Amino acid sequence: MATNVNAEALKESPIPDAIEKHAASKQTVDPYNVQGEVGEDGVVKAIDYNKLIEEFGTKKIDQALLDRLERVTGKKPHRFLRRGIVFSHRDLELILDRYEKGEPFYLYTGRGPSSDSVHVGHTIPFEFTKWLQDTFDVPLVIMMTDDEKYLFSDKRTIEEVEGYCSNNAKDIIAVGFDPNKTFIFSDFQYMGGAFYKNVVRLSKHITLNQARAIFGFNDSTNIGRIHFGSIQGASSWASSFPHIFGEDESKTVAIPCLIPCAIDQDPYFRMTRDVSARLKYKNSNISYAKPALIHSRFLDALQGPGTKMSASVDESAIFMRDTPNQIKNKINKYAFSGGKVTVEEHREKGGDTNVDVAFQYLRFFLEDDEELEKIRVAYESGDMLTGDLKAICIKELQTYVAAFQERRAKVDDEAVKLFMTTRPLKWNGNPRAPIVVPQVQNADGEAAAEGGDGKLTKNQLKKLEKQKQIEAKKAQKAKEKEEKDKAAAQP
Repeated sequence: MATNVNAEALKESPIPDAIEKHAASKQTVDPYNVQGEVGEDGVVKAIDYNKLIEEFGTKKIDQALLDRLERVTGKKPHRFLRRGIVFSHRDLELILDRYEKGEPFYLYTGRGPSSDSVHVGHTIPFEFTKWLQDTFDVPLVIMMTDDEKYLFSDKRTIEEVEGYCSNNAKDIIAVGFDPNKTFIFSDFQYMGGAFYKNVVRLSKHITLNQARAIFGFNDSTNIGRIHFGSIQGASSWASSFPHIFGEDESKTVAIPCLIPCAIDQDPYFRMTRDVSARLKYKNSNISYAKPALIHSRFLDALQGPGTKMSASVDESAIFMRDTPNQIKNKINKYAFSGGKVTVEEHREKGGDTNVDVAFQYLRFFLEDDEELEKIRVAYESGDMLTGDLKAICIKELQTYVAAFQERRAKVDDEAVKLFMTTRPLKWNGNPRAPIVVPQVQNADGEAAAEGGDGKLTKNQLKKLEKQKQIEAKKAQKAKEKEEKDKAAAQP
């Protein structure tokens, strides 16, 4: 496979260095390693996501599920769903069941603060999470795993990751989350109380052998790393957040979460789901809710298929701090091409969009489905050259990053403090179903979330009565207008 083409644009899109060769190996995808299969020729292949579905035991998101999602929410599925970028799930059907019934659930995702700036690959799950929050109108918790980044690094200090945590929180807020429905927390700061009880509860049911089998730990692994899975898993239990869902654990342990994440994070929650299935609240028949998941594929590094953007390798990624010129130079210089070696050959045979990084980035960031299809057809037929495709990609990324930077500039320390303050959240859920969530009192003694016994609260009854009065007034006005029109029409 050739690495680049378009002789007309070689000055801006030089042919990259020869493809790095690796020893033959199987595909590896886990929380700490992501690499496609390496063939006998030493070339890294693209990640086989269908194979991951089989290996992990997840379900593919098919058209029937997308149709149901649109029917239930009344919204067109996000482009990540339409294009198979978000491709796999665990129990998404059950989350839709709960949404239809007005039963509570929440969103949970996270970020490991490891650098001063996030790259475009980091924004994928957060952009999708924002869409889920806007679509379902439910609370969201975002875990900043500063402890993880310290435990899994031989060089970083606690003070260093704490600094990254604050900056990355600003990056996350800049995506556009609603502060009334969003709680961002640092593991270092939030650990304790109900959360720590759940960490201990979960860790008691995970053996060393299980941790080794799931994560590949060995005798040299520090015990902090081994224990971390119970911390990440405990955030998927609603009872870890009494300020949001209330302190009645007989109700909160049964509230599930939906976790949007990259597929490499699935092992943490397979483990948590296994423990949840075995736990009962105070030896009752009330089971701990198993977290549901919805998985996204990786945004390839600039170097091409089978790779993943790295925050520590500047040439592998487009960072959200990059200038328009830096974005242009990175795409032109490093973006792996699916084109042919010469213009003549490319015109004759066309390019391969499956491996072309510029096209794959457009799949993630270009909203218009029809425009994307036109580009695909033009490139695969040979009508569009690599330089032209890269120019389109550059423009789209420059627009995406510039919009982010504009929002990021408005996020100050006070905004971070607001999002990270332990407080009740406010949300409405399905507008076509009663809200059924545990009651949490805010500082003024008012209900921040409505009652959890399945009955309408006084506040809900007032809202319903007010809505009835509004509808009655509308009907009366319509009747009066109709009568007036009839009278005007009479001779």
